[in-house]
Amino acid sequence: MTERVEKSGLRVAAQMADFIETEALPGTGVTPEAFWEGFAALVADLSPKNRALLARRANLQSQIDAWHVKHRESAHDRAGYKTFLEQIGYLLPEGEDFEIETENVDPEIASVPGPQLVVPITNARYALNAANARWGSLYDVMYGTDAMGSLPPAGGYERGRGARVVARARVFLDEAFPVEGTSHADARRYHVQDGALLVDDMPLQSPEKFVGYKGNPKAPDEIVLKNNGLHVVLVFDRAHPIGSRDQALLADVQMESALSAIMDCEDSVACVDAEDKVLAYRNWLGLMRGDLEAEVAKGKGSVTRRLSEDRDYTAPDGGTLTLKGRALMWVRNVGHLMTNPAILDEGGEEVFEGLMDAAITVLIGKHDLARESGNSVHGSIYVVKPKMHGPEEVAFADEIFSRVERLLELPRNTVKIGVMDEERRTSVNLKECIRAAKARVAFINTGFLDRTGDEIHTSMEAGPFSRKDFIKRKDWITAYENLNVDIGLECGLSGRAQIGKGMWAMPDRMGAMLEQKIEHPKAGANCAWVPSPTAAALHALHYHRVDVLAVQAGLRAGGRRAHVDGLLEIPLATFRRWSAEQIRREVENNVQGILGYVVRWIDQGVGCSKVPDINDVGLMEDRATCRISAQHVANWLHHGIVTAQDVMTAMHKMAEVVDRQNAGDPAYKPIAPEFDGIAFQAACDLVFKGREQPSGYTEPVLHARRLELKASEG
Repeated sequence: MTERVEKSGLRVAAQMADFIETEALPGTGVTPEAFWEGFAALVADLSPKNRALLARRANLQSQIDAWHVKHRESAHDRAGYKTFLEQIGYLLPEGEDFEIETENVDPEIASVPGPQLVVPITNARYALNAANARWGSLYDVMYGTDAMGSLPPAGGYERGRGARVVARARVFLDEAFPVEGTSHADARRYHVQDGALLVDDMPLQSPEKFVGYKGNPKAPDEIVLKNNGLHVVLVFDRAHPIGSRDQALLADVQMESALSAIMDCEDSVACVDAEDKVLAYRNWLGLMRGDLEAEVAKGKGSVTRRLSEDRDYTAPDGGTLTLKGRALMWVRNVGHLMTNPAILDEGGEEVFEGLMDAAITVLIGKHDLARESGNSVHGSIYVVKPKMHGPEEVAFADEIFSRVERLLELPRNTVKIGVMDEERRTSVNLKECIRAAKARVAFINTGFLDRTGDEIHTSMEAGPFSRKDFIKRKDWITAYENLNVDIGLECGLSGRAQIGKGMWAMPDRMGAMLEQKIEHPKAGANCAWVPSPTAAALHALHYHRVDVLAVQAGLRAGGRRAHVDGLLEIPLATFRRWSAEQIRREVENNVQGILGYVVRWIDQGVGCSKVPDINDVGLMEDRATCRISAQHVANWLHHGIVTAQDVMTAMHKMAEVVDRQNAGDPAYKPIAPEFDGIAFQAACDLVFKGREQPSGYTEPVLHARRLELKASEG
């Protein structure tokens, strides 16, 4: 049984109360009495509104289900469907034009495009790595990945490959920072003279791209260049193994990489109780205070990871240039759906986790506001709010943060929010969603994975969906991605907020990422998600090649490329000429992904990890990917494409595959041959009970089963 203490009528898990009162509150100027009294009032006032919004979701879904059942035997009536959605209040009228009013936004969010990381906040090492991924070595990431077409050979340093890396880096420097009359490949000397950078006595074609240096100007230790808002540092060291063999003594090219990072309390974590939530909040507190540490094994010993310091250089005019050493950090709260047993209300019911996250993560954010060189230089706290359905839910988030600001004695609109455009009701009403929080919005982002899961669940009764790979090729996804950018630009986000794109899911396929992910900045996205610091350093190359702000200006001048009608196209399987083998393969692929993810979530509390797919290709999996797979199988099961026995046969077969893929993990608990573990039951629940899950979300099943497992282990 959880030990609880009474706080202003709330029953709070003792470890949560202790964390808040002894760690989170000191230094904020907020007393425990004021915090608990204010939070209890917030819970009492806003919980009924939260429940009403969830009931509204369910009511709209039931009406949509009924419409599809009624019209299932006839050709899809696009006009009639749209009219119906308008009549029930799902699709709202679009109001007059406006621009966001968000103020005090840091440049990493407002004006400098670049990569963005998303990491589970419960892993301190990952969180520190993400924060410190502001800077990455181009030499290291080119050498250590398949970015040049192949992986490095086993064993020690291979000089031929190293020479290819150096040559590739020189090509990049020529592209981004060309020199009059010569090439970086031929350069033998870099020096500063009269405030200008000279390369073999020749100036840069754009001299303003030289912004700083360190050391003796006649032979600098470091030179700082700037292109499209991003910095690049050339490191010179004659004692370095690389620098000693380089004709210019160039030892490394350091890329300004992850400009921002989302510390995730939602999809990539498994936080089901007070113990888990305290771990998440404590790591966020360490980041906001600047004192988070993690011991990391290295060789026979260990090293202590800490947040990187800012970097100081001499500016061309002799002044000081200071560059931040860390990514600008967002924290992602949970959505409006889930409750958590960490705190019970006066009636003994679990409080909504979104209310708890809002109050506690913003409380912790106050620590940063008191620091001279912390996260935000403009006094803002950045919170991503996911899985909101339509403008009324965004307005509710705005109300929550207004209440939290009053509770914590913060200026109004200190909290900036990111609106995840990942549910269809938000996509088709995006302009009104942005309007509902126009003084707070600092980020919108397309999330194809959750968006697809919601697409399947919303239209579950319309018919069987296409195979997953074909869903991505349908016109609706192009309309979704384009309209998100178009509306963001119409609402004045360019130069004031981030317009983001989704994750690259294959962390080992960096060569493919270099080829494909440049499409995100080309599409007008001034940030896009990457799965690792390595990927961030490589993705930064794209932002040197694409002037995103110029792209945005061109797109805005051209007007909308997509419209709501395109979003309402349902990616159903129009011609179902699937063979039995194609059907079996599709189901097994889905089931293998579900099992591979869920077994770690339930048994080990790992909310995001690289899970081998059916072809043993490592893919980043979180609840969003699981939502797609579970809803897809549930859809095919509901419409008779497969039977329950077919699905269970696939479950058993794929369990053996997952067991094999995890054989090297000493903490792994095999699923086969008993097939009776809690994790396996959770995977089955996600599919066989998929239609009844709210919006097709995986959280209710995963949380319940994880709590069951923790209880069984005492």
